[in-house]
Amino acid sequence: MTDSDPRSNATVGRRVLLGGGAATAVSMAAIPAAARPDGPVRAAVMEFADPWTKGTGLAALLRAAGVEVMTLDVTKPPSGQLLGGRRVDLIAFGSFVNNDPAYAAYVGQETEGLRDFAARGGVVLELAQSDQFGASVAYLPEGMSARRADADHDAIYPTDRSHPLVKELRTSNGLLFDGRDTAIRVSWETLVSSLSMRVLMGTSASGLPPCLLEGAHGRGRFLVSSLTVDKVYDAAGTKTIQPELAVADSVAFFTAVARYVGLVRTGAAPVVVPTPVPTEPATGPLVGHVETDQARIWVRPGADHQTVTQWECSVRSSSGAVRVATARLSPANDHTVVFDVRGLRARTAYTYQIRPRRFAGEFAPLTGSFTTAPAPGQPAVVTMGLGSCAPSDPNDVWTRILTEGCDSFVMLGDTPYVDSGDLEVARSKHRAFLKVPQLAELVRSRPIWGTWDDHDFGGNDQHGDFAGKKNTRRAFVDYRANATFGHNAAGERLTTREEGNGVYTSFRRGPIEVFLIDPRWFSRTEPSWADPDQPTCLGSLQWQWLRERLRRSTAPFKALATGMIWDDKQNSEKDDWGTYSYERDAILDFIAAERIPGCFLIGGDIHVSRALDYGPRVGYDLWQFIVSPLHASTIPSLNVPHPALVHSAVEPHVFLKLVADTTVSPATLTATWINRDGRRIFEVRRTATEMGHPA
Repeated sequence: MTDSDPRSNATVGRRVLLGGGAATAVSMAAIPAAARPDGPVRAAVMEFADPWTKGTGLAALLRAAGVEVMTLDVTKPPSGQLLGGRRVDLIAFGSFVNNDPAYAAYVGQETEGLRDFAARGGVVLELAQSDQFGASVAYLPEGMSARRADADHDAIYPTDRSHPLVKELRTSNGLLFDGRDTAIRVSWETLVSSLSMRVLMGTSASGLPPCLLEGAHGRGRFLVSSLTVDKVYDAAGTKTIQPELAVADSVAFFTAVARYVGLVRTGAAPVVVPTPVPTEPATGPLVGHVETDQARIWVRPGADHQTVTQWECSVRSSSGAVRVATARLSPANDHTVVFDVRGLRARTAYTYQIRPRRFAGEFAPLTGSFTTAPAPGQPAVVTMGLGSCAPSDPNDVWTRILTEGCDSFVMLGDTPYVDSGDLEVARSKHRAFLKVPQLAELVRSRPIWGTWDDHDFGGNDQHGDFAGKKNTRRAFVDYRANATFGHNAAGERLTTREEGNGVYTSFRRGPIEVFLIDPRWFSRTEPSWADPDQPTCLGSLQWQWLRERLRRSTAPFKALATGMIWDDKQNSEKDDWGTYSYERDAILDFIAAERIPGCFLIGGDIHVSRALDYGPRVGYDLWQFIVSPLHASTIPSLNVPHPALVHSAVEPHVFLKLVADTTVSPATLTATWINRDGRRIFEVRRTATEMGHPA
């Protein structure tokens, strides 16, 4: 179809603001009589001038399309929304409106009411974007679904060009809605999956991921979109914030919406034939905690196989020895499986295959590899990668970690960014993260351990009073295979993926023991064990665990690792060890008093990499290694002066390579900051003698 002139579409409706902000009256043609035998289309609108786009426009655009508009009355059910004594035909939720608590309250209370409204012949238009307030459109009827995720898009393709909502819209080089100010992406927080819905527009030529979906229910329709084409005016509604062409396209779209609602009202709308959607593939496998003689391996089977209960993992060494572990798929853990493989040999390379047990159909085994840990006390070289603040889109930083020979990797938090207390959102963010192709290759072939920081705990600068932390913890344990996950209600360490407190854990790999401390879950939940007049960071049980583990450790090198840094960020946020200095100092005093050698500190979070030498704080020079970010976004303002600062770099796509070598005397620990191109940013080398061990 040839590209149409957008100006021809700007002649429908009553009034629109065009150009640089002046109110300009435009002569509009009336909605065709066939579309409105019962008078003009009537709509109840809820919109939100959010703090990001600062934009509005839904009500104004509908009015420009000839629709009679009222503000949705949240005290009344959908079928009780009356305008001029008549029930409205359209209920429209504007883009980003789910950032407004009133939206969540209304759709939560009126789930059945919205379904009934559609069943009676009404249309519900959903433009709400932010998945952090709920990944799924909650009120869709059973069997129909639409789920949001983070990705933003500027290219929109018409998938069903004959549909009334699409056929009259302007295209340019095959795309819809081009020529907009990209400060407001055309499709923000896009839809990623749906069931029983027709794809009308998509973010690729195939229509997937979709950005406009249509679903039939009774005599009515549900429209679900990730488009932000309603955001064309400022918050006051007096000035356009998009170019004239973009405003005209928005008028054309909402004119099409008005006509379409009229067709639904008269029963003339086209029959909805749901678009077949690809089945969700498997996530993983992921190699988790690996010791000298056992390993944990995690997988989430694809949707086609999530009804298979029993699964098996066969592990083979180069000598041909095979170990087989079986496990049950756990619907309670988001249809994931964890295998505990035992009877392995130290410092041995293994391959593995995962398949359903006693399964008659075809199934391509899920495969990977790992190497068990060296035996404690035996001379060895371990090369461990660590990083924080990770991207959830394809990135070669993960490939570089493999190229550099890292035999294991530790995720230090904000891995991934969840920023929500909603369980489904948290799970979907973890799932999307592990599906990044380069990361998927890393996790299937190297042992992975992880902790969380603020964004995967809940949100920026969140502490233990975060209301959604049970959900984010549940998602964390669903998508990790650490040895332990904090403790249960009785104070016992949890090795299973069940309800519990915190996610702290530790592991040893040859010469290195890593203590993954949780500074989020317990913070501000009780008085501090170090100073009863102050709030805790660790909580008393985690402090007891840390003391016991440090006393027992015989590892030459001991990393005390958290997502947040061990000093003050020197900004307005409170999620750093400077805020809880009384507990940090108590930890360091304990190390000094107990004469525990080999300790060093690791942090992330601040989108800057740094190395600090605090001098003989624990009886020998104590260093902190800060590594951040794995993604592209740096924060130069957090590279603040500090008397202990030795090295720093505002560097994107960076990870820490730790090499612990006990084949030499004295044993050495070398920390190298490396970017995804392989460039060495800076390096710190310490010997065991310099870290408190006898000469």
